[in-house]
Amino acid sequence: MRLPPEQNQSWVSEFILLGFSSDPVSNRILFFVFLLLYLSSILGNGLIVTLICLDSHLHTPMYFFLCILSFLDMGYVTTTMPQMLVHLLAHSKTISFAACWIQMYVFGSLSLTECIFFVVMAYDRYVAICHPLRYTIILSWKICTILAAGTGICGSFFSLIHTFFTMSLPYCGPNIVNHYFCESPSVRSLACMDTHIIEMIDFVMSVFVDVTPLFIILISYIHIVLAILKIKSISGRFKAFSTCASHLTAVIFFYVPAIYIYLRPNSSYSPERDKQISLFYNVFTALLNPIVYSLRNKDIKGAFLKMMKCNRVAW
Repeated sequence: MRLPPEQNQSWVSEFILLGFSSDPVSNRILFFVFLLLYLSSILGNGLIVTLICLDSHLHTPMYFFLCILSFLDMGYVTTTMPQMLVHLLAHSKTISFAACWIQMYVFGSLSLTECIFFVVMAYDRYVAICHPLRYTIILSWKICTILAAGTGICGSFFSLIHTFFTMSLPYCGPNIVNHYFCESPSVRSLACMDTHIIEMIDFVMSVFVDVTPLFIILISYIHIVLAILKIKSISGRFKAFSTCASHLTAVIFFYVPAIYIYLRPNSSYSPERDKQISLFYNVFTALLNPIVYSLRNKDIKGAFLKMMKCNRVAW
């Protein structure tokens, strides 16, 4: 359906984000819950970054990638959570069209970068377990830097396309977004035209960016498991499985809800359910990663104890 030329423009100057509840009491309770989750995510990921930067024993490709993952988690949770916390207490829950555009792009860039970056981390585990003697040669610091920069460029590029198609649609009617941040499917549902073509383009991009990396990760782990089964030492098998389990746990919590949101049929669109599911790859994954990678990692725990000991001596 085409709009008349005079209407083919974006009339909406701001959006209203409904959030989770309109009840002031419920919003206050949610404020403290999400504030705790947000601070825990920032502190947990920030601690991992600090430990990796300060401890020279952690200056390896594996922890270099883990440091970048923590930066990505802190970035995209900060893109949405502070605004949501303000809206939980404020009477006005508006966001300008430009701010919505920026939030959608930045969140998309960071989350898509993380989607691709999990492939890099899987490749790191593949090389470490399947080619341990050539690990430092294959994953030199130059290669690690190129891989990290490449994922960032790809994430930013695909997010720009994704955001451009969504925000270039005409929004001339309702401006109430049934979500707690400007997520593409929720905003796009308000467009004043048929979005079928845009949704098809979005679907193809989501398959390329979400499903393809997940498929590559699964292939990598098939080779990893086969290599681990050849290890004769039981302790060696356990160590290898333990390292891989952390990565697989993070992958599952991130990919499964993200694939559901962006690849499910439009007929099954449910704003309330989508808001809850988006919390998993937006909030809970950023909170989970520090727990998974620190509690199951002796090197991280050792670096933490060493830092605490140094601080105690300094005092």
